[in-house]
Amino acid sequence: MQRFPTDFLWGGATAANQTEGAWNTEGKGPSIQDYLPEGAIKAPSATINENNLKLNGIDMYHRYKEDIELFAEMGFKVYRFSIAWSRIFPKGDEEIPNEQGLEFYDKLINECIKHNIEPLVTFSHYETPYHLSVTYDGWKSRKLITFFERYVTTLFKRYKGKVKYWLTFNEINSLWHFPYMGAGVQTPKENLTNNDLFQIAHNELVASALAVKIGHEIDPENKIGSMVLGLTNYPRTPHPDDMIATMENGRKNMMLTDVQMRGYYPTYAIKMMERENIILDSKPEDFDLLKNTCDFLSFSYYMSKCIAKNPESYEKGKGNLTTGVKNPYLKESEWGWQIDPQGLRYTLNMYYERYQKPLFIVENGLGAKDQLQDQPINGYYVEDQYRIDYLNNHLIEVSKAIQLDGVDVLGFTSWGCIDLVSASTSQMSKRYGFIYVDRNDDGTGTLKRYKKKSFYWYKKVIETNGESLTE
Repeated sequence: MQRFPTDFLWGGATAANQTEGAWNTEGKGPSIQDYLPEGAIKAPSATINENNLKLNGIDMYHRYKEDIELFAEMGFKVYRFSIAWSRIFPKGDEEIPNEQGLEFYDKLINECIKHNIEPLVTFSHYETPYHLSVTYDGWKSRKLITFFERYVTTLFKRYKGKVKYWLTFNEINSLWHFPYMGAGVQTPKENLTNNDLFQIAHNELVASALAVKIGHEIDPENKIGSMVLGLTNYPRTPHPDDMIATMENGRKNMMLTDVQMRGYYPTYAIKMMERENIILDSKPEDFDLLKNTCDFLSFSYYMSKCIAKNPESYEKGKGNLTTGVKNPYLKESEWGWQIDPQGLRYTLNMYYERYQKPLFIVENGLGAKDQLQDQPINGYYVEDQYRIDYLNNHLIEVSKAIQLDGVDVLGFTSWGCIDLVSASTSQMSKRYGFIYVDRNDDGTGTLKRYKKKSFYWYKKVIETNGESLTE
């Protein structure tokens, strides 16, 4: 039996704000990312910090042809990237799009197609236009639904027949934890009420469903997905208190995908809103719109975490945007993220049993401090066997979910397939890529691209459709 389906979509993933640079080039307006101080993700600064590495990223805006050629050399079947909203609508609330921004993505998409790479486009990847953030307090305002509608309609029409796979919001459940990053909300999280957070979530859910409706009307061939921060929780102990705590912790993170995949608020969410006196600013048509469910569910997976009723009784773990209790059975990355390949198989089964819709792993990878060698050894400049081991072990678990469990998995896009600026730390030294980019945390470097050992390993994985993976 083959490890993976013959049409499995192998590839990589990036985000505009972490790669493109050219933050104010050819009509682009600033996004919320441009106002983040160095290394901060919770709150913006009042001015643009010239030391923010995301302003220039890895200059993919000017080097995209070179980068896509490297992706093609690895054999990519798909490339997930985001479109910077403020490159298309600089302020976000204009009626006429910026033609120069659209032309850039014309070229990027055409370059992918030229190399037989399927574009997978994310509409909103932590890139709310800054004007919408300061003027309307981001997704706290229902007005953003209209602006998002105009934005996605523009892209669906422009790239009809060229882009088939779309994602509405990146890691939509991150808004609970980081409302500035996830929803462009200026109000500090500590000043937001539970009602505010549920309203923000509702506004994004309605906008997502509206995008699905519009996308299917413009082109019935479009496949439009949800994208969620994969938060796999284990109870710290088998004590029933920890089991219930794990269940309750998971519900808030599953609530948004439950709506996107099923088309209605689940009973536990309704009860949660009743208990907390949540009164949504909604319209009757909102709930009809929500019936426009996503065609597939995509998610990021980097780690699992443990939950306890009394977390203070245990050592705290580190993690991707959120934290839990440390799992004593797992090893850690250099950034303290616990490595759990089996958790990916568990996560795939959890989502598939819940929704019975195709799944797409659109982020997975290892952030590490790679060392660039002066001379190539065996043809590569970076010895990153640790990344190969990480990805190999995770992909083996994906193959088990497909073969042994019958999970329908569309594809796998390794996060940061080319080194980029970290979302959570704004560092270059936290590298995920198969391709090393010569840029340092202080902004110095030539931006030259170098192939890592993992470049050739992933090329072989794609060539053999996963048969080269080792157990």
